[in-house]
Amino acid sequence: MRTLIYAPIIHTSADLGSLAKDVTKRGIAGLGEEVWKEHGKTVDSFWDAILSYFNSVDVSGLKIYQDGMIAEGEVGRSIVEEGLRSGSRNYALVSRLLNQGAILVKTEDFNLVKEERDRLLTITEAKSITQKLIAFIKYKFIKNRLLNKRDRFIAQRINETLNDGERGILFIGAFHNVKKWLPADIQIKEVKDARKVREYHRLLPFYHKHKERVEELGKYLISQVEA
Repeated sequence: MRTLIYAPIIHTSADLGSLAKDVTKRGIAGLGEEVWKEHGKTVDSFWDAILSYFNSVDVSGLKIYQDGMIAEGEVGRSIVEEGLRSGSRNYALVSRLLNQGAILVKTEDFNLVKEERDRLLTITEAKSITQKLIAFIKYKFIKNRLLNKRDRFIAQRINETLNDGERGILFIGAFHNVKKWLPADIQIKEVKDARKVREYHRLLPFYHKHKERVEELGKYLISQVEA
């Protein structure tokens, strides 16, 4: 039996790089500064809960599969360290796990990751509202197909590299559905319910309409995870 710890993640500004400024601007415009600040606190507390969980996990020899990780070995490690320097909570945790004996595995196809990021950059760097709208429509048209391609590739990588009796961790954005493509002999342990993380993301832009549910989901996100 192979075991995979499935950790749906929430990206922070440090993970978004050049996209962060645009995301923050839209967040404040849509929610107001106070609600956006509370969202930031929720995300920080979410990562505190994830970190606390992994404090109780023996990760020696455990294989790490990371959203967006296009390399392994020295190149992969340098990507992790760059993310750590930028302030990423995700990469800070991955770096710590690697220092404790975990093993980084190439998780994604470079071309697929690049295609998605290039399309997102096209939206944020558009010079006019019309150009931004056109880029957004084009991205929406291919988004699900591209996500499915990435998920299938990730599942294939896990299947190929996680051997019988081994354990792995997958840190993956909540809108991915890698589980759908994993073989049945891989036992999955979810750190957080990906459906609830997705629901939080989907309802957040409509916070003022779904205030109670968003706050309920926020409490779930920051709750401690049982080992």
